Amino acid sequence: MSTYTDAGRAAARRTGRPRLRATAVGVAALAVTAGVFTAPAQAAPAPDAPTRPATQRAMDAIVAAGIPGVTAQARDRHGAWNGASGIGDRRTGKPRGTHDHFRIASITKTFVATVMLQLAAEGRLDLDDSVDKHLPGLVRGNGHDGRKITVRQLLNHTSGVYDFLEDPAYRQKYLMEKGFLKHRYDYRPPQIAIDTALAHAPYFQPGAEYRYSNTNYILAALVMEKVTGNRYEDEVHRRIVKPLKLRGTSAPGNSSAMPKRSSRAYSTLTEDGSGTIRDVTLQNASQSWAEGDMISTSDDLNRFYRALLRGKLLPDKQLKEMKALTPQSDDGTSGYGLGLGKETTSCGTEIWGHTGGWIGSMSASFTTEDGRRQLTFNLNGDWSGQGFKELLDSGFCGTGAAAKGRKAA
Repeated sequence: MSTYTDAGRAAARRTGRPRLRATAVGVAALAVTAGVFTAPAQAAPAPDAPTRPATQRAMDAIVAAGIPGVTAQARDRHGAWNGASGIGDRRTGKPRGTHDHFRIASITKTFVATVMLQLAAEGRLDLDDSVDKHLPGLVRGNGHDGRKITVRQLLNHTSGVYDFLEDPAYRQKYLMEKGFLKHRYDYRPPQIAIDTALAHAPYFQPGAEYRYSNTNYILAALVMEKVTGNRYEDEVHRRIVKPLKLRGTSAPGNSSAMPKRSSRAYSTLTEDGSGTIRDVTLQNASQSWAEGDMISTSDDLNRFYRALLRGKLLPDKQLKEMKALTPQSDDGTSGYGLGLGKETTSCGTEIWGHTGGWIGSMSASFTTEDGRRQLTFNLNGDWSGQGFKELLDSGFCGTGAAAKGRKAA
């Protein structure tokens, strides 16, 4: 879930990669998600290494570059380490917390996709069902046709459905400075996002190619609700949050609040990152809903992805389908499955997870396939992606390995 500039859109189209796009991420869209990683060096993946000093240095560098604060948890054979850098409240100077809650934005998509795959395993839907089978007549207009779009194509962003967050009028009303400040507490029903998307032509015919669209996950959640008869929020809680005891994780629905033990979130609410930095902590979660509304912690997200990749949430068949990738780079270093992405670090380590960017928040949560090494982090500012790649590398490459990889590249 996110927004981005024309430059970010162009870069994302060129690379085809899933885009972490936060408000005012002309820089971040390019530096973070248009290519989180450069092509990996031909070096062996780094062995388990003390990631704590490298991660702390990487967080400190992001703060030095201008983001207020960063919180993270790294896990490896040495155990779990929680760290933070910078400030969590610009007014009081309170430090960024090591156990903060934060808005996880598009990382929400992995939770939604997991539930959809559980329903497929139970025989309650088929990934190759048409959207129209579950939501008859909903997806129509300007070339969009739900009879030709499958559930699978929603989950892997090959549906071609227009991303409502690209609509200029929508962006001005909900995302840019004047509109956000006026409407930040408004409830936004999913239908508004769908109507906005369908007012535009599709990007391409279903299945023709990949293009990230937040509209896909609104539609996926509506399919979930139709199949189960329950709110998407309740299904995620019952099937994932409760069994894994993710006590810091919630889908807040029609609420603007943040849980206790969280830092403030900041944005300039502009396309290019210029302008006054504003406190955007309180904002109605319905405006991002199932494409990016969830709140969590670094510990909870590491536990979630570890359980997911180790087969604790899905049968083997469904996990394999989730990991079936649409290539995002010509050299095969990245790809996107069903709500789950794969990247390759600068030292050659393959990692699985998702990024997430929204107003005032930029996050990443990744794990090795065996769940032995993990890193989750959050920035409480959205105007720069400087240092994002280096921070993610720090969880999976020893400092020496990372340096060797960059030199060889």
